[in-house]
Formats: sequence, C-alpha cells, structure tokens
Amino acid sequence: MEDRHVSLAHGNGGSYMRELIETVFARHLSNPLLDVQADAAALPPMDGVIMITTDGFTVQPLEFPGGTIGSLAVHGTVNDLAVSGARPCYLTLNAFIEEGFDMAQLERIVASLASAARETNVAVVAGDTKVLPRGQGGGLYLAATGVGVRPPNLELGLDRVKPGDLILVSGPVGDHGVAVMLAREQFGLSGELLSDAASVLPLTQALVPLPGLHFMRDPTRGGLATVLHEICRATGLETRLNQAAVPVRDQVASVCEMLGYDPFYLACEGRVVAVVESPQASEALARLQALPQGCQAAIIGSVNHGRPHVVLETELGGERILDELEDDPLPRIC
Repeated sequence: MEDRHVSLAHGNGGSYMRELIETVFARHLSNPLLDVQADAAALPPMDGVIMITTDGFTVQPLEFPGGTIGSLAVHGTVNDLAVSGARPCYLTLNAFIEEGFDMAQLERIVASLASAARETNVAVVAGDTKVLPRGQGGGLYLAATGVGVRPPNLELGLDRVKPGDLILVSGPVGDHGVAVMLAREQFGLSGELLSDAASVLPLTQALVPLPGLHFMRDPTRGGLATVLHEICRATGLETRLNQAAVPVRDQVASVCEMLGYDPFYLACEGRVVAVVESPQASEALARLQALPQGCQAAIIGSVNHGRPHVVLETELGGERILDELEDDPLPRIC
C-alpha cells in the first residue's frame, strides 16, 4: 500500500523531492512565470514604486473555518502590500513540512493557497520546500515574500498622521482570532463563526485616491489596539477609541466575555484600519461601505493632542487606557 505521507526523502534533492514539487506545488500553482527548473524568476518591468514584504505563517489548526494556512499565507502577504498602497503582483513561497505530514492534507492546503492567489490575481513565481524531522516542524510552516507596485505619487505613512485625523475600520474586529480559537476546541466551545481572512485590496484601492488618506494598516497580531499603539509611539499623539462605534460580532463578544479576552487585541486577517483627514472621513466611510467586504465599516476614533496613550471611551461613558499587549493571548494565530 502506497505511503501517502511526507518522508525525509521528499527533502533530499532527489526524485521524491522532484515529485513533491511537480505533482503538488507546481501542479496547483502553475503559471507562465513559474519554472521549477530555474533558481530564480525573471519578472517583467513594473511601472511605479516597487514594494516588497515578507511574512511567516504558523497558524494552528492548519485548516480552520474560513481558510487554511495556505490561503492565509496569500492573504497575509498581499494585505501587507495593499495597506502600503501597492497593487500585489508576485509571491514566492517557502514550505517547511514535518516528516509524516499527511499528503492529502498538504494537497488541500496548496490547492487553497493556489485558489487564493488566483482570486487575488497574484502569481507564485518561485519557492522552496524543506522537510524537517518528525517532532521538529509543527506539521507545516509557510513563509511568503510579496512584490507589488505603488503609484509613484502616493505617500502613506505614520509620519503623515496628525491631530484631528479620524480612524476607520473596515469591518468587525476579532473574527479571525475567535474562529481559530473555536477550531482548536480547547475550551469546549464551538460555533459557526468564519475567519475574516481575505484580500483587503478592494478596500485599500477604494481609499487610495483620497488625498486625505494618511495611513493604513491591517490589524493582524495584536489586533486593533496594537495598531493604535503603533500610531501613538510613532507620533507622540493620543489615539481615542469609541467603544460603541467599533463593530464586534455578538459571537466574538460572547466568547471574549466568557474567556476573558478583549476583541480589540485579537487578530484580524481581512480588515483595514485607516487614518484619514477629518473632512474626508465621511467620503472614506462611504467608499468602504459601498463594497461587500466593507459594508460594516465605521469611524471608530480620532488622533488628538495629548499623551501617547490609547484611550477607550466606554459604552458607560467612562474612559480607560488600553495598555500595550505584553503576553500573547493566542499563540500560533496566523
């Protein structure tokens, strides 16, 4: 009976490795620029500022409601480009596979990755595989590098944020963190919540034409609160958050209340936090809400003169400081 698991031989450079690359990775990821016989890929000229980013993915479980580590690798990488104002074009992929990994599951994950790449209109043009001895690899880790192009006249960054700017989020926060947590079945909880993992490119491209757009970020590890702390550290300004305005799904709020988590610190994988000049905030909100993935977008806070703290205006009319995240409440979340 044929063994349908990854062995150390699949990483030795010989026929097994060639078979793994050709029958699993290249078969699903095939495109005109992917040449598995070459050591490097030649990219066509791109008109604009070339942007590059890289990311690693260790989520557990590897398949979760709304995605897999494969689709997450695509979305996480292209989203870093998208919030920088770039249009993602190309990806490279590194796969670190543990000995004994089920080949059928690997097929599903790579197929999910390929589907996400096609939907996002990016091509995986180069990659590498490594097989780690049993017990040393956590099943499967992925690392991806993304290349995109940004309009030459577009300027975005923390250095452009100023007092009076308003803060928007493109949809409910905490979905990814809670969906993955429920999939782990560690607390005897279950639910039908899906991860929000998706490309944010339609959202970012809707905002890019606005001259009052100053900054965008996707709130992944550490969630919304961590993005606000980044703004405070970089600018020396206060960020003020209106708790009642932040969209949070009822199921996310319920799970957080039961387990003592705060949805503002939980990872999102398909949301955008944007900082916009006050006069253009309504236009920015309308552009987001006009898109299916932005229909629940909201203006949630502001940037102000003051000490560089994240201040939460509570639903009861009080205030409290949101401290910077120290412990990791949900390891291996992305």
